[in-house]
Amino acid sequence: MATMTAGTSAAPIPFLDLVAQHRGLENQLVEAFRRAVQGARFINGPEVIGFEQEFATFVGAGGCVGVSSGTDALRFALGALGLRPGDEVITTPHTFIATTEAVTQAGGTLRFVDVDERTMTIDPKLIASAVTPRTVGILPVHLYGHPADMDPILGLARKKGLWVLEDACQAHGAKYRGRQVGAIGDLAAFSFYPGKNLGACGDAGAVTGGKAELLDVVRRLREHGQGQKYYHDTEGYTGRLDAIQAAFLRIKLPHLAGWIDGRRRAASWYGEALAGIAGVQTPQEAEWANHVYHLYVIRVDHRADLQEHLGRLGIGTGLHYPLPLHLQRAYVHLGFKRGTFPVAERTSDRLLSLPMFAELTEGDVARVADAIRSFYR
Repeated sequence: MATMTAGTSAAPIPFLDLVAQHRGLENQLVEAFRRAVQGARFINGPEVIGFEQEFATFVGAGGCVGVSSGTDALRFALGALGLRPGDEVITTPHTFIATTEAVTQAGGTLRFVDVDERTMTIDPKLIASAVTPRTVGILPVHLYGHPADMDPILGLARKKGLWVLEDACQAHGAKYRGRQVGAIGDLAAFSFYPGKNLGACGDAGAVTGGKAELLDVVRRLREHGQGQKYYHDTEGYTGRLDAIQAAFLRIKLPHLAGWIDGRRRAASWYGEALAGIAGVQTPQEAEWANHVYHLYVIRVDHRADLQEHLGRLGIGTGLHYPLPLHLQRAYVHLGFKRGTFPVAERTSDRLLSLPMFAELTEGDVARVADAIRSFYR
């Protein structure tokens, strides 16, 4: 493992470097934009259909519907699954708020379950005790690129007659026991926000699954509830995948496997370089998982001081997520108090996201690790 003194003058290491990713693709992206302008096919059309087919094949799902964002993917999937006001959905308090706002904005009620200490995904052992007669579904989150433990979740869902919606917005290409996430539950939601492992050049999302009737509902919901133009089966939304973003995603998708390899390689370097530092715990990969490291999240003592220290040395960091959702002001009306979900609360206080992107070099990782070691020294 290469090393470099933390104080050495060098270029900053950003938390995320999208410029590096797009540099080699620029000509293709520009040409795709030019085709769209010259053909004036900005809504739906062959680029959207092509991406839907290609992404469904990549995931191993029966079908895919492109939508305008990961949040819309969750919202439309919940609509297709029949969520109604008062229905309860079990999910985790340690995730981005899009997971939960999609539920509540559809009139659903949140039932939180704590996370597993090792993976930071929903703890399957706790779900059964959260089920009530009003519970209709389970919404596990494949967090940071690590899949949730799906077999016990699916087993419980079948026993209780519940649906399962995968929040795969951070887990493009992740695998659970050899199966791609996005093709395991009844439906799955993906985000293609620019910083994702597969990111558009703007907002975009998709719903994947194997049940054509559910995907048909998603398709109608993204188009004002219409099955054909000006014939509306229900009310819906404006939630289409932009054709230009679809074209960009088609260019990027063939590179995703290589980008995942780059992220896993950087994670391996981090694991080696950070080993043995008192006060630092590196992320773990469960034996049944293939982690794609959308984020590389460590647990540390004295987080605020360490983050300031790294910033002074030109090293970007992030916090994902410093306050669990049950303690957020947006959900104060639910009445949760600190101590309700102790694992999520305890780990959230210590989490720090380090630079992670496919183009990281071994020298970059060594600089980050040396800077962390110098802080604790």
